[in-house]
Amino acid sequence: MEDQPKKFLHIAVYPWLAFGHIIPFFHLSKLIAQKGHKISFISTPRNIKRLPQLPPGLQPFIKFVELPLLHIDQLPENAEATMDIPTHIVPYLKKAFDGLQQPLTEFLETSTPDCIIYDFAPYWLPPILSKLGVLSIYFSIFSAFGFSRFLEHMVVQKSNDEDQIISHVHYEQNESGISDLFRVKETLFGSDFIAVRSCMEIEGESLKSLENIWNKKVISVGMLPPSLEFSEDKEDENWDTILKWLDKQEKQSVVYAAFGSEVILSDEEFTEIAKGLELSCFPFLWILKNQDKHDWFVENGSNKNGLIWNNWAPQLKILAHESIGGFLTHCGWSSVIESLQVGCPLIMLPFHNEQGLVARLMEEKMVGVKVERNDEKFNRDSVAKALRLVMVEEGGKGYRSKAEEIRKIVGDMELHQKYIDDFVDYVELHIPASKH
Repeated sequence: MEDQPKKFLHIAVYPWLAFGHIIPFFHLSKLIAQKGHKISFISTPRNIKRLPQLPPGLQPFIKFVELPLLHIDQLPENAEATMDIPTHIVPYLKKAFDGLQQPLTEFLETSTPDCIIYDFAPYWLPPILSKLGVLSIYFSIFSAFGFSRFLEHMVVQKSNDEDQIISHVHYEQNESGISDLFRVKETLFGSDFIAVRSCMEIEGESLKSLENIWNKKVISVGMLPPSLEFSEDKEDENWDTILKWLDKQEKQSVVYAAFGSEVILSDEEFTEIAKGLELSCFPFLWILKNQDKHDWFVENGSNKNGLIWNNWAPQLKILAHESIGGFLTHCGWSSVIESLQVGCPLIMLPFHNEQGLVARLMEEKMVGVKVERNDEKFNRDSVAKALRLVMVEEGGKGYRSKAEEIRKIVGDMELHQKYIDDFVDYVELHIPASKH
């Protein structure tokens, strides 16, 4: 009997409007498309235009579906992602996002995907998917440890939340009319199973805990480490400038500092970090997307030992450069993965959400240290102390060697491809019979 021809799937992908979410969803889409499956990547027009260019070989497999946001008076023009607005405006972005329910439903009815991979925000989506017979997959871009702790507090409703995972903000009905906690509960409860950006080799215990807490199948998609191969486009001009500066520095002598697109430093926090970098006496490269704070360095003559960069920068290429000796980071999961992928130890300065939990996990893995805080505040001395420990001191040798050791797992592309293969196999087996 001849083998049945392989059925290629049509998978819709629908991330929340934050690039810390959009990029992992996009990377997962590319890996699935490499296996020959068709992807409909759904977002707003401006967000889609800001995505990295697709490799030519994947262009036939990934279709971008643009859904324009409804006009909301409180949202500035062209605000389509959290990076475009201050934090207190984000609930209005969620309100505009909820306005996509009808156009998304129309797309799903006419394009009939086999399944949809979605984020925490569209609380209204699971009933629609159930009615249409579309397999629903909740994808968490967070660490399994952070996600499991979040769900544990949400389900068990612990009152002594020492990690401040769930703040009063998550419980409150905000300007969108819906609390964040309600969104997470509805999207999770309504999913057929959960996909997590992690792997058993790093977070096996937490992945098992997730299944126990939520009583749903949890599938790892691997760490999704990005490839060091980038398309050659105009953004490489930025890399050329940074590379010339890095090439002049001594091996493992430079601190790379970056706090993602969601962390907004207060003037006091910014000053203490800047002075801490000065006190440490290391050359530093700080990705700083605030022109006013960029000007502060020039006015104070504080950039003589560093490069302040307020434009796009290829983070993975920077971290992989031999002159980088440590990464001063907010502990966003994507940033931590990129750092450990190339064996770069961490100097950790978490600010909110799961960042503190990621920092705790990384301390347990002995790949970095947290900047000390007193009454939730840090100062220039604690910044400099943590930098010196990780970068050069004898006591930090273990962190440097552990980071190099864990690189063998996080940077193992074959290992993480196997997770993708297993994930896609599981999806294929669980497509509703009516779709076959």
